[in-house]
Amino acid sequence: MRVSFASATDKGLRRSVNEDSLAVRDDLGLFLVADGMGGHAAGEVASQAAIRGIVAFVEATVSVSPDQTWPIPFNPAQSVDANRLDGGFRMADRRIASEMAASSELRGMATTAVAALVSDDRVTLAHVGDSRAYRLRHGQLDQLTRDHSWVEEQIRAGALTESAARAHPWRNIVTRALSGSEDLNVEIRELTLEPGDRLLLCSDGVFAVLSDHQIGDILRQHTDLTALCDALITGANDGGGPDTVTAVVLEVHAV
Repeated sequence: MRVSFASATDKGLRRSVNEDSLAVRDDLGLFLVADGMGGHAAGEVASQAAIRGIVAFVEATVSVSPDQTWPIPFNPAQSVDANRLDGGFRMADRRIASEMAASSELRGMATTAVAALVSDDRVTLAHVGDSRAYRLRHGQLDQLTRDHSWVEEQIRAGALTESAARAHPWRNIVTRALSGSEDLNVEIRELTLEPGDRLLLCSDGVFAVLSDHQIGDILRQHTDLTALCDALITGANDGGGPDTVTAVVLEVHAV
């Protein structure tokens, strides 16, 4: 399998600082979106530190086998790619801790993140927080990640409907983030790819405004991936989106 891709970010209508960061590393098969949180420019620092940490770890383990020494202990219960992303997120968390230790102005900063690592006909997904991954397959849109957020927990408990959650004043409260803590819990999922699959990685600036139905329509209608990313950003901004909007789209092709 091979993938083509496009990405775009826009600081939205009401933001003076872009707190989102992204990375597209086709040479590594690695694609990332991070959405920072914190006062002043701290959110931007956090998301950039996370991206650098994840990329650096995946780069460092390109050809490292499980029986060699890893920068972070290898978990034999997970695949190599799952270990690479899990380790990358932990490296990112350490970088954020170091940034905060060096500057009191950055204390309390954090970031969500979602990553896709593509290898042959497989994709390994990792995420913390409410940055999301979607898949469009045969015209059907599926959300591949589960938000680590207060409203998502209430939906699963049956206390909130999805429509009520979209308007809830606590909808932006995340229950997991890269924040320099020692108890990071990264959620990882591995899936088989098919030719024609489209994957979307995005910050909450996309889905806080656009419904899954609208996202699916955009992913289905546009053949050019750059136009598709632009349409997602335009749609979020036209819907009054107050947040930064970031999207990375991958399309899977047979070799």
